[in-house]
Amino acid sequence: MKLDRETEALLFWVSSSKTKPLWRMDHERARAEYRRSISKTDVGPIEIGSTRDFEIATPAGAITMREYIAPGPSGAGILFFHGGGGVLGDIDTHDTLCRALCLDTGATVFSVDYRLAPEHPFPAAVYDGVAALEWLTAAAEGLSIDPARIAVAGDSAGGSLAAVALHETKGRLVAPAAAQLLIYPALDLRAKQPSRKELVDQFPIPEDMLYWFFNHYFGLAWPIADPRAIPALYKDDSGLPPTLIITAGFDPFRDEGFEYAEPLAAAGVPVEYECYEGTVHGFLNMCLLLRVAYRSRRLRMSTWLKEQLDGPRT
Repeated sequence: MKLDRETEALLFWVSSSKTKPLWRMDHERARAEYRRSISKTDVGPIEIGSTRDFEIATPAGAITMREYIAPGPSGAGILFFHGGGGVLGDIDTHDTLCRALCLDTGATVFSVDYRLAPEHPFPAAVYDGVAALEWLTAAAEGLSIDPARIAVAGDSAGGSLAAVALHETKGRLVAPAAAQLLIYPALDLRAKQPSRKELVDQFPIPEDMLYWFFNHYFGLAWPIADPRAIPALYKDDSGLPPTLIITAGFDPFRDEGFEYAEPLAAAGVPVEYECYEGTVHGFLNMCLLLRVAYRSRRLRMSTWLKEQLDGPRT
C-alpha cells in the first residue's frame, strides 16, 4: 500500500505543526484541541431539514441525543456513536458527518452524547450505548420511524460501541436492527494484529496516543477477557444485521476490522469490507483535505445504508 497524494500532503502539514501532541495534554485540554483540529479539516455544517438536542433517561441518568431530520424523512433511523477513544469527541465534533448521513440517506439520525472517561470509565459508555439503542427502538413509532428500519453506526471507539450495543441487546429490541456500519472500528485492545505492530508511529493515533486512550478509558486493569471491551470475544455472532466495515490502509486498527468480518460471515451475517488503502484513521472528518473522505462518506456508506434501510417496511 502507498499513501495517496492528499494524505501524504496532510501528514507533511501535520509534521510541520508545533502543536503539542494530545497524549501529552490533560484530557480537558486534549478535548478542546481535538475539537479545534476537526474544525480545520472538515467542511462546515451541511443544510438539512432540522435538528434538535434532547435528553433521554437511562439507568445511570440522562444523556443527550441530537436528532437530524432530513428535508423529506424516509421513515428510517440511524443511531450514531462518535469516535474519540472514549475520552475525546462529542455530538459537535461529528455533527457534519451525521448531517451528511441524514441528507444522503433520508434517514433520521440520532447522535449519542455518551459519557466519557476518565470521569466515567468503562463500561459507562457501553451502558449508555445499550440504553440509547433500546430507547430508539421502543420510541421509534412515536418518532415516525419504522423500528425494523434502524441502522447502528459508529466510527473508531464509536464503532466498538455500536458493535457491542447490537450484541448486548440481541433478542431484546422491538425489532432487529436493519444494518450496522462500523467505520475504522477499535475492536481489540490486545494489539495482536499485524497493523498494530507495523503502524505504531502512524498519525493520528500512534502507540502513545492509543495507550493514553486505553489508560483513561479502562484504568489500570484492562478488561482483556470482557467482550464489551473486545467484541471479537463474543461467542455468538448469529442474528446480527448486514454489516459494512470501513477501514484505512495506514491505520493501526485496520486488521481489527478485517478480522471482525470473518466470524460474522461464518455466522451467516451478510458482510461487506472495504479498506481505503491510501489514507489514515479518522479520514472521514477530513473532507476539506481529502477527496477520499467525500467519496467514502457520500457515495459508499450512504449508498449502502440507503439500500439496507429502504427494504421492506413492517
